[in-house]
Amino acid sequence: MSAPILDIIPDTPNPDDIRAIVATLDAYNSANSGMVDLPGFAVIIRDPKTRTATGGLYATDGYGWAFIRYLAVPDEYRGQGLGRRLMEEAEKIARDRGYIGLWLDTFEFQARPFYEKLGFELFGELEGGKNAIPRYFLKKRF
Repeated sequence: MSAPILDIIPDTPNPDDIRAIVATLDAYNSANSGMVDLPGFAVIIRDPKTRTATGGLYATDGYGWAFIRYLAVPDEYRGQGLGRRLMEEAEKIARDRGYIGLWLDTFEFQARPFYEKLGFELFGELEGGKNAIPRYFLKKRF
């Protein structure tokens, strides 16, 4: 068997290469965790006239936890309770799937106080510094 080749891609890797990395990791995780990786879920905000997606929430399976990967509310819809509604729907889906909670990360300039008002608690952080924005990791256990 030949030694594998390391192909270093410092910028913009090919999406097919990324899919190969994910498939390899998913296969290992499934074989060693005893858990099935469930598909992600979304709650979409749509423009009332065009029905085009303008924001929303996307979450992925986290082996017993739902990971809120993205949450985005367009500026014109902020202050109407949509962020709270998105999170409430995500919590319902997570509970229905039998997850033990939700977790997410947020940067200093984003929404840490919003999540804390919803019952999330800090469990980790990456410090800021020159060319680095502080990042916070929060969870809500059911």
